[in-house]
Amino acid sequence: MERKFLKNQMVKGLVYGLVTSFVFITSYSSAKVGAFDGNLDLKKQLLEVEVPALPSLGDSSLYLYKPDDVFNLKVVIRLSKRQVFVYRNDNLIANYPIAVGKKGWETPQGNFSIIQMIENPSWQNPWSGKVIPPGPNNPLGTRWIGFWSDGNNFIGFHGTPGEHLIGQAVSHGCVRMKDKDVRALFELVAVGTPVIVEP
Repeated sequence: MERKFLKNQMVKGLVYGLVTSFVFITSYSSAKVGAFDGNLDLKKQLLEVEVPALPSLGDSSLYLYKPDDVFNLKVVIRLSKRQVFVYRNDNLIANYPIAVGKKGWETPQGNFSIIQMIENPSWQNPWSGKVIPPGPNNPLGTRWIGFWSDGNNFIGFHGTPGEHLIGQAVSHGCVRMKDKDVRALFELVAVGTPVIVEP
């Protein structure tokens, strides 16, 4: 008898629990559906907003980045002319006056490529080890574009505070440029751009 009573109580408790759970789930679902319907209305309103028509781009090639613009570029240094020339598809697009390596420190000749590009570089004196931070007294100016290294020493294009020496053979192998010119060159080239140094 006691067993039957307990069984009936368990069944009643189970039924009560199921009914309560069903009511809770139904109420919760209704609330969620109501909230979701509100989101649907908001999305619908947003989609109905009129977006102004954009003007036609016309020739998209005028606006889209073309990898060939970088890959078809080459930089040619002519040491005897004290000039650097930038070509795209063999068409000259820019040239700048330069200072080159002095006797005993000649700028190396050959085929190289840009291996390093730094804005506002620091400079370390190779003899004293003193580091000069970026600024108006920095011997590298505001841009460094490296294209040769033996693992310890580097040679590249850079600006200079001594712009009056441009056109001469005065450096320790590097290619000095007016700061505005090296900034312009920095914007044209990329790591991997070929650099050809001719006599």
